[in-house]
Amino acid sequence: MGNLIKVLSRDIDNSGGNFFLDFENAQPSSTEKTVWEKVNRVLTESQVILDGLQGYTGAGEEIRQAIQSPNEEGVQEKAWSAVLPLVTKLKNFYEFSHKLEGSLRCLLDVLTSSDALPTQQLESKQALARQFALILHFTLRFDELKMTIPAIQNDFSYYRRTISRMRINNVWADADNEVNNELANRMSLFYASATPMLKTLSDGTSKFVSDNPKVPLENTTDCLSTMACVCKVMLETPEYRSRFTSDETVLFCLRVMVGVIILYDHVHPAGAFVKTSNIDMKGCIRLLQEQPASSVEGLLNALRYTTKHLNEDTTPKHIRNMLQTEQRF
Repeated sequence: MGNLIKVLSRDIDNSGGNFFLDFENAQPSSTEKTVWEKVNRVLTESQVILDGLQGYTGAGEEIRQAIQSPNEEGVQEKAWSAVLPLVTKLKNFYEFSHKLEGSLRCLLDVLTSSDALPTQQLESKQALARQFALILHFTLRFDELKMTIPAIQNDFSYYRRTISRMRINNVWADADNEVNNELANRMSLFYASATPMLKTLSDGTSKFVSDNPKVPLENTTDCLSTMACVCKVMLETPEYRSRFTSDETVLFCLRVMVGVIILYDHVHPAGAFVKTSNIDMKGCIRLLQEQPASSVEGLLNALRYTTKHLNEDTTPKHIRNMLQTEQRF
């Protein structure tokens, strides 16, 4: 288990998040292999999804011309032909979000299944912990990109309006390309969210907890809080930060830290921001604010707008102020 190294000399049972988890190179043991391979198939597809989102150009010009020339059949056909493949792509993104949710629940099932302490779970199943982190990294990356592409909702709205007119006029689109009304409603809700992938995972984590009443809630929340602490400690400890072989690992850890904080805030009854939270929120926010603004503004916004308990009275005023001001450290 050499890839998981304690940072401090304290006994592991009392060390909280004070150890180094190898997010770059952890490989599955024989006991992890079955779950790892199942999740890995989804993670392999995640790069295709990101590439597809990065290459999303939208059909804004074709739609604009179609709206300006409603009676010109050629212009309408051109817009429809431009939108159809984009809607297929959006459908694929949406369907992938549920594959990702299933993988997250699969990992939670393993990582929260025993009476072992969270640190021990992560040490013995570090390859699965790495996959958990990879899912969160992808999720934050997808949502950051999605927020920069307003064409997504414009394209899908145009598609729905056009399909509606076709049905009224008894003109039917190719059945293989059409998104039925029920699916279209679900997709609209998905893309209406500022952070659709993160919302899917938050809802999925909450459902995991409610669907598994025999698993103590603490097993899930302690797993999440420990992961947040691991990321924070690794980034704050020069000796262990120097072990990263890529500069990208820093942003990777920041994304994972924010992701598990948000999941924790959704499943813990009191949330992540209360004084009694197992997550050092002041330290985590300060760590984010010490980074270049261009790298972490999306992560700070995720904490501001996708957490559940930030604006409740139980959140200390100084924590709210740290997220509501532009102060940098």
